[in-house]
Amino acid sequence: MRFRTCRGFSGDDNEQAFFWLSDVGWAATEPHLPKNQPGARRVDDRRVVSGIIHVLKVGCRWCDCPPEYGPATTIYNRFNRWSRSRFWTGLVEALAGAGAITRSTSIDSTYIKAHRSAHGGKGGRKQDISLSRGGQTSKLHALTDVLGRPSAFALTPGNVSDMKAAPALLSQLNGARYPLADKGYDANALRSALRRQGTVPVIPGRVNRKRTIAYDKRRYCDRHLIENAFCRIKDFRRVATRYDKLAHNFMSAVALATLIAFWV
Repeated sequence: MRFRTCRGFSGDDNEQAFFWLSDVGWAATEPHLPKNQPGARRVDDRRVVSGIIHVLKVGCRWCDCPPEYGPATTIYNRFNRWSRSRFWTGLVEALAGAGAITRSTSIDSTYIKAHRSAHGGKGGRKQDISLSRGGQTSKLHALTDVLGRPSAFALTPGNVSDMKAAPALLSQLNGARYPLADKGYDANALRSALRRQGTVPVIPGRVNRKRTIAYDKRRYCDRHLIENAFCRIKDFRRVATRYDKLAHNFMSAVALATLIAFWV
């Protein structure tokens, strides 16, 4: 089981706590955590990570994190510090780079509704929130491998088209032969760029095209895997709705949800 709670003991005082990561998941995660950090005696990393996952999964405020996981300020401060250093997103990239199966890859995006608490972050529009048809939203773009595991992400304001975000993501294909995408990515320039990379685009044409676009319909059926991936990471309430003011904190929430759901 990839995601479950388990009872354990943490620290020298043998205080009982619930861990959100199984022993196997923790064994895969713990070697990558920052070590030898300066400061006072640290709260046990497994408790802190469990507290972070609890907040992301349940969607509560950081100050409402159960005390069994340690002080709420410690939980948030460590999440914020690791987010600034891109720890969680870097871990996803490292695991994906080592284990992704990329003969074919899918690209797509999903809207993320921004809660009122997500507004007011320093940088204004740089925090990737804008007014779109769905209200105040961000848009999460992703690549998935042949098994439907997300391997790369990008965040844009909700009113940014898929085509504008596609080139940067597709530059991370990592040897994929068949990029799969829906009609929103149907553009001659994108098709030409993909062919120059030595790939075969599997993208259906829009209905207003004068010439029918030929594509591999059997392979295109696998595109549902990226829709499934979005559904799984949106099981985490702080991913399904954006509460974070800072874009890098929200992307860390996405990365951690992805790690739990797919990679550890």
